[in-house]
Amino acid sequence: MRKADLVNKISDKTGIPKVDVLVTLETMFKEVKDTLASGENIYIRGFGSFITKKRAAKLAAILRKM
Repeated sequence: MRKADLVNKISDKTGIPKVDVLVTLETMFKEVKDTLASGENIYIRGFGSFITKKRAAKLAAILRKM
């Protein structure tokens, strides 16, 4: 499902104008991104978790630096 599909479904089910649904979704995505970038995790009960993890550099990335 694409973002446009999600906007359409939410708008159809709630009667909220598509532009308002889009602005709300964009704001949510931005907040999730900003929160993760600041090092915090997000837990939404009944939906899921957004967690950042530290990972070792991949071999290709190391070889490119040489």
